[in-house]
Amino acid sequence: MMESKANMGSEVHVIVFPYPIQGHINPMLQFSKQLASRGLNVTLATTSSFSSKFHDLKSSSITIETISDGSTEAATPGTVEEYMKKFDVVAPKSLTQLVEHKIGIGHNVRCLVYDSGIPWALDIAKKFDIQGASFFTQSCLVSLIFYQVHQGILSIPVEGPEICVPGMTFDARDVPSFVRRVGLHPSLEKLVINQFSNCGDANWRFFNTFDGLESKVVDWMASQWAVKTIGPCIPSMYLDKRLEDDKDYGLSLFKAQTDACIQWLDARESASVVYISMGSLASLGGEQMVEIAKGLEKSNKFFLWVVRALEESKLPLNFKEKTSNKGLIVNWCPQLEVLAHSALGCFVTHCGWNSTLEAVSLGVPMVAFPQWTDQPTNAKCIVDFWRTGVRVKVDDQGFLNSDELEFSIREVMEGERAKEIRSNATKWKQLTKEAMEEGGSSDRNIEEFIAKLLSYS
Repeated sequence: MMESKANMGSEVHVIVFPYPIQGHINPMLQFSKQLASRGLNVTLATTSSFSSKFHDLKSSSITIETISDGSTEAATPGTVEEYMKKFDVVAPKSLTQLVEHKIGIGHNVRCLVYDSGIPWALDIAKKFDIQGASFFTQSCLVSLIFYQVHQGILSIPVEGPEICVPGMTFDARDVPSFVRRVGLHPSLEKLVINQFSNCGDANWRFFNTFDGLESKVVDWMASQWAVKTIGPCIPSMYLDKRLEDDKDYGLSLFKAQTDACIQWLDARESASVVYISMGSLASLGGEQMVEIAKGLEKSNKFFLWVVRALEESKLPLNFKEKTSNKGLIVNWCPQLEVLAHSALGCFVTHCGWNSTLEAVSLGVPMVAFPQWTDQPTNAKCIVDFWRTGVRVKVDDQGFLNSDELEFSIREVMEGERAKEIRSNATKWKQLTKEAMEEGGSSDRNIEEFIAKLLSYS
């Protein structure tokens, strides 16, 4: 039966088009692997800035195709507005040409799965009379907040003390930065709000989460449209283990110091290490870096700190040498391998959705230090809904002092509160695994999508 299904699926082609940002590409690449492993032919369309960064893709059914974005280099923080405007002009023509080419050479293209931040992709799907699936790379809760802004239900900038969304109330500080401080990043603000400009017209709406993790919000969204949770979209090795050799995403912007990290962790006791990483985009000020360094030193815990090469100059003088008996500082690390390591005691994180999902999936307690975009809302979930960590207290300027960081680390790693947090983290790890296993909620949703594509004509 499985062989027959695979043979049928080989005739069906899906094109997947993420926004050219690593945090958007990775989950959509993992979804592509899921589709390919179940018999579909999959083309992942990316821009020249990323096409050379893919590696070790085990599934021959995933083809990487390069489309033009009007640029030969990835957007940098200083040119992001200009890049996004150019992208919206050049990319539609290039994506149209790709779909046209695939159909022209006889591929049975039945669906275009596109990043929800690229709503114009649905017009291309309709032009070729194929299905359009909007893929949301942020949480359902964050998406719901942006939807309410788009509908005019929630006016921006939001003002406290409390914000209400269906089924819950929380502080204004917990909403995404784009609806709290308007005008700082106009193109990005437009992107997240316009996700819903034609969302109701899509054939499918996929969310990188799972039913149990955001049950109230998923239920409310399902009352508005047909939504499908299909996550967490992380490599199979860390969840259901059904995709052979799927150990990492297959995309990396930086070279990880894998051997150094894992060997160092192997020499540490269970749950004894603080792992701190603020992702690939965040840039902390020099004073903040010094304060974090002081907090790590005061905690007297072993620590693994990811400090990108361009940020190293912000470290205190001789800090590496001074703390070499307690800490390891690297420019980049294999995050999933680190989070899965038994030596890890807590994760100090900016709370990007991918990192948050990874920590939840691997049962790692968190110290939340959100910076911008969706991160404050993710931190709210970590602390109040899932109870798998704490959020650091910062001053009015968002500055974290060393005493607060030390206190937060100890709260997560020591005493009665730490036991409760680790117990909750373990619970969510199991629920995450169940969602992706055969018959789980996310697995069923993926199977339903494939079955509909196979029957669609």
